[in-house]
Amino acid sequence: MYKKLFFAVVLTLAIALFIAACGQKVDCTEEGVFCVGLVTDVGEVDDKSFNQSAWEGVKQAGDELDIHVEFIETKDAKDYATNIALFADNGYDVIVTVGFGLGDATIEAAEKYPNVNFIGVDQFQGAVTPNVAGLIFAEWKAGFEAGALAGMLTESKLLAGVYGTDLVPPVVAFAEGFEDGAKYIDPSIRVITTYHPGGFATGFTDPEWGAATAKQAIEQGADVIFAAGGKTGNGGLIETANYDGLYCIGVDTDQWLTVPEAHSCLVSSSMKLITPGVFDLIKLAFEGSFPSGNFVGAVGLAPFHDFDSQMAQEIKDRLAQIDADLQADKIQYSDFR
Repeated sequence: MYKKLFFAVVLTLAIALFIAACGQKVDCTEEGVFCVGLVTDVGEVDDKSFNQSAWEGVKQAGDELDIHVEFIETKDAKDYATNIALFADNGYDVIVTVGFGLGDATIEAAEKYPNVNFIGVDQFQGAVTPNVAGLIFAEWKAGFEAGALAGMLTESKLLAGVYGTDLVPPVVAFAEGFEDGAKYIDPSIRVITTYHPGGFATGFTDPEWGAATAKQAIEQGADVIFAAGGKTGNGGLIETANYDGLYCIGVDTDQWLTVPEAHSCLVSSSMKLITPGVFDLIKLAFEGSFPSGNFVGAVGLAPFHDFDSQMAQEIKDRLAQIDADLQADKIQYSDFR
């Protein structure tokens, strides 16, 4: 009995702390009140990449639909289920979980809370759960476009990719696409591919490792660095900016807007349009037409910004043709692997 009482007190305190931390003054159980909560993968919501892109979509929904939104930052993977439950137990209508690592916890929560709609960002749905929509992207295509750009910019014919853990399939898809896109331009191009060894715990939160890995590749002669790994990747971008005449390519969002420290090298970013994808799914839930299964979001390269005048029209035209061919499946993964 005392053990049950202890856990009840702990849960009550956790919920109270959650409400205090979020500044929550809205009763999400009230009729007519619509609430959306976002649970990050390990790392901060302002990671200038993956988590932040999803949160921007939630905030857009809050502004345009006049609904209540909050987030919880996950500090340790063992807290996934607890963090999701904090929203579900407080009557939230939609819960957005960010990242492949939350996939199992999202499905388990969806089964426990059938009246809550769940949006799993980067969570492929092998089987349909009625109240879960997996927001997925063609990362291989996005990486391919980045690789094609790098292949047309390199002079050394040596490129490098700085990545988060290879336990996350989308990260591997980015890396494979980058290599395939570069070799599509020139088969003699070599690519150094390095994944963070720390798994889910530190794979996306280690900018020092990202910087050291980029530096090592640059010292070997790489002149274009592609970074796909949250704060880990950001470290690679910022390190590359310390060298004259090199290019770097960001990921997930237009990192020109989020990593100004890399402006001197940041020619573009390989974007998964997470923000509009999250917004669209929240809007569908708000309108009562929430889908289930997989919801495919768009991908593409970010603008060249300050590098635009340096990009020959030939490069722009070829990238446009490659994008069209990818979207029409005239270029496919099976052509390379």
